[in-house]
Amino acid sequence: MTLANLASEMGAKNAVFPADRVLRHYYDQDINGIRADQDAQYAEEIRVDMGEVVPLVAAPHQVDNIKTVAAVEGTGVQQGLIGTCTNGRIEDLRVAAGILRGRQVAPGFQLLVIPASQRIYLQAIDEGLIRVFLEAGANVLSSSCGPCLGTGQGIPADGFTVLSTANRNFKGRMGNPEADIYLASPATVAASSLEGLIRAHVPYPDEGENRFSRGGKSALITVPEAENRRNEGVWDYSDADDLNTDLMFAGNLTYNILSSEPEAIVPHLFEGFDPSFASGVREGDVILAGENLGCGSSREHPAVGLAHAGVRAVIAKSVNRIFFRSCINQGLPLIIQPEAVRDYSRGDRVTVDLISGRINLNERGYPFVQLPEKLMQIILNRGLVNWIREA
Repeated sequence: MTLANLASEMGAKNAVFPADRVLRHYYDQDINGIRADQDAQYAEEIRVDMGEVVPLVAAPHQVDNIKTVAAVEGTGVQQGLIGTCTNGRIEDLRVAAGILRGRQVAPGFQLLVIPASQRIYLQAIDEGLIRVFLEAGANVLSSSCGPCLGTGQGIPADGFTVLSTANRNFKGRMGNPEADIYLASPATVAASSLEGLIRAHVPYPDEGENRFSRGGKSALITVPEAENRRNEGVWDYSDADDLNTDLMFAGNLTYNILSSEPEAIVPHLFEGFDPSFASGVREGDVILAGENLGCGSSREHPAVGLAHAGVRAVIAKSVNRIFFRSCINQGLPLIIQPEAVRDYSRGDRVTVDLISGRINLNERGYPFVQLPEKLMQIILNRGLVNWIREA
């Protein structure tokens, strides 16, 4: 469930898991799901010994900034979130309630609990779990995305550190870029809420900095002065890796501004990353971006807004597949050419020839793989809807 939910962060178009005995037991029937052929060939096979897995957290501000709980134990937290679609199953609520039963959350600590669905909410009431949460001092919210993407109750205050069981922790994800978000299991969040400090609930070996850390690379996206980012119609974000969709268009605006309202989207584009972009972008501009562009939630607002603003092309070192598809659907060319991005110098004139598959920096040429014919037709018709109308 977790791997499928975060497949987009791995650069995958989709993640499929064949039905197993656990799923068959859950539905109490055989499941005829999708399976690979017996002679299927794979690029790589990875085996994980679950016996070696220890309690982990994802530290701010990226889902792959992984550390052991041991490495961050004792970090002060002011808010905890248990639930939402990723960790609000009845099993998760039972684990959290078992830790909190007969205890109180730390003074001043705000613990939020969000059952994943109305059915689970009602089951938690029947099992007495909701009473346990309330008596421990937690707030139980309605089943929704809620604070996970910065809507409704639970948006953290400035300077707050949040320990959450949600699926993403990008800067500003919960509605406030001045808050830090750690991701953890329901057990870790529940145990930590009792002291207001990150604590593990189960024994674990003392590993210090965990071997899966990013080798000292900072997960923060830093931006030089905004006015330096646009030159000769080119927005240079080449050093900004992991530029996610929350920074392109804040999650707490998702339900207030529809993806069908491009005029309303444009003023908020890149608001959490480069405040000068929305007012400075011009028709015909080109954007250069770093690695893993468009990771995060699969909202299409950024692509809609960029296409409506008249951005001619986005050139990236690498891209998230869902964001790539969103751009194509809007008729916005998104080209993968890491060498061109790396070699760009301020003041270079950038031209893009989609037909021949070539980017020019002044006189220097950089070829790229041309889009398939049908995707080119979508680009030339300025979007999927227009192409369908013409077909």
